[in-house]
Amino acid sequence: MVLIDSGSGLANATIQQRLVPVRLFYDFLMEDGQRDSNPVGRGRYTPGRRHRGGHERGLVPRLTKLPWIPTEQQWLDILAVAAAEPVRNRVMLALAYDAALRREELCSLRTEDLDPAHRTLRVRAETTKNRLERVVPYSAPTGVLLSGYLAHRATISRARGPLFLSESRRDHAQPLSLWTWSKVVRRIALAADVPRFSTHTTRHLCLTDLARMGWELHAIATFAGHRHTDSTLTYIHLSGRDLADKLSRGMEQIHGWRVQMLARLGEPATGTVAL
Repeated sequence: MVLIDSGSGLANATIQQRLVPVRLFYDFLMEDGQRDSNPVGRGRYTPGRRHRGGHERGLVPRLTKLPWIPTEQQWLDILAVAAAEPVRNRVMLALAYDAALRREELCSLRTEDLDPAHRTLRVRAETTKNRLERVVPYSAPTGVLLSGYLAHRATISRARGPLFLSESRRDHAQPLSLWTWSKVVRRIALAADVPRFSTHTTRHLCLTDLARMGWELHAIATFAGHRHTDSTLTYIHLSGRDLADKLSRGMEQIHGWRVQMLARLGEPATGTVAL
């Protein structure tokens, strides 16, 4: 139990989820004729009716946080720890970043989804969040890691099927579960002293890096498997350091222009008539 004045509480997303059954209960009471209104507002907006009651606020404001991404040093710390991991874990981490894969997409990959000749992999629709299939590339270094893992996988099972297999005694040669992969990433994060690093961080980082390289929004949305660019915008953000660098470069240009204009004030005027 968490007291209101304890200084800690539930996350905004958790509160939103817990309000859903309460809201649905009051919907039921309204349909049953026991209530005339639902006190748990949904928070919706009808265009053109803002000044006529078209804007309704939810009971709890919905907060949207920017995705967290590691600093360059934190990323290097993660890689330093991951370098000592088995080849399966290393190739999974590499693919998770290279292809901006969600945890479910990564763990659901099958051997037939790979196209090593073109260094691409198919993310099947049934494994995606929005049931939208896509084909994404991966880098040459990841291809080398993947080749090494496939050779290692053959010593566990030569059967086609799930790409990543468990090597534990209890589940030997069985598909690697989502929870096992989460535990692996959590262990790496703690060993690197980067506790905020999670299975979704690599996706955040990849999409942000694509934005830094100048990719267009629609291209990033296609790569990420988003139906709408609104979803992509929540993943793409610039860190404070990026904004500071941009501001610094912009101010240098402005400063140089102002100095140049001031310098011209000292130049003798031409074509003027002395009075």
